[in-house]
Amino acid sequence: MDKQKYLELYSQMVLIRRLEERGAELYQAGKIGGFMHLYIGQEAVCTGLIAARQPQDRVITAYRDHGVAISCGIPANQVMAELMGKTTGISKGRGGSMHMADVTRNFWGGHAIVGAQLPVAAGLALGDKYAGRDGVTICMFGEGATNIGYFHEALNLSKVWTLPVLWVCENNIYGMGTAVGRASAVSEIQQKAEGYGMEHERVDGMDVIAVYEAAQKAIAKVRAGSGPRMMEILTYRFRGHSMGDPERYRKQEEVKKWEEHDPIGAFHVYLVENNKATKKELEDIEARAMDEVQKAVEFAEASPEPSLDTLFDNVYVEEV
Repeated sequence: MDKQKYLELYSQMVLIRRLEERGAELYQAGKIGGFMHLYIGQEAVCTGLIAARQPQDRVITAYRDHGVAISCGIPANQVMAELMGKTTGISKGRGGSMHMADVTRNFWGGHAIVGAQLPVAAGLALGDKYAGRDGVTICMFGEGATNIGYFHEALNLSKVWTLPVLWVCENNIYGMGTAVGRASAVSEIQQKAEGYGMEHERVDGMDVIAVYEAAQKAIAKVRAGSGPRMMEILTYRFRGHSMGDPERYRKQEEVKKWEEHDPIGAFHVYLVENNKATKKELEDIEARAMDEVQKAVEFAEASPEPSLDTLFDNVYVEEV
């Protein structure tokens, strides 16, 4: 990996973190409504994973989607405007926090219903296979989604039909407020792929390089025609499940222990100690991220809200 790639990965993780921190402040100030699920602590997952894809590869995820949107190339301006429900948002202010999407960038959206994106991912992959395209569908979901029917139906058919899907479980230890060991008979989620004869692996989701390198290999294998594959990426969210989460199910000592392995801080240390970047270069990246987020907030606040006469726009697709 060359120096520029290292800096791009660091820049993206910092931008996601700063945007979400500011988003939390705006939510508490009443400028963002509805539900909002922060990605703070999990930045290495989407950054490393999506950096390994090719333009023809599709990405689809759940409702914790702001970081994924940034990683797919959606500008901070449009992400922040969407959070604030403005017409300049990536979903024109109609989707909010949980429903960001941009098919022009092959980002097929955040989905609010747990696991709902899995059968959609299977359909996207089936379409690519049917059309003879070499795209890989990258489907991200939480470990809680592996206990419902969508997961098993989608993985089963993807294996039966040898679909080009990379199933990616972001295991952040808690499904809402329930620890994985209390809800799943199998605590090592990757083992669930065994039931479908599917290759699988477990990756350290606090290490962006580990995620990037594992994703490169996995995507290449799926693209080569080996069929679907599953990655379990172990990670941790530093904030609550959503902005209204009192977090009574875990102790702050546990959170602080995980924060010692902050993916951004760890990557900063790695880059400096291995002469991949200087402290000054990283400080400049951090300053640019802060500036970009501030400008995104100003852009969103100055943008108009959707007018009432557009309430029913885009409900149905126009007949071609």
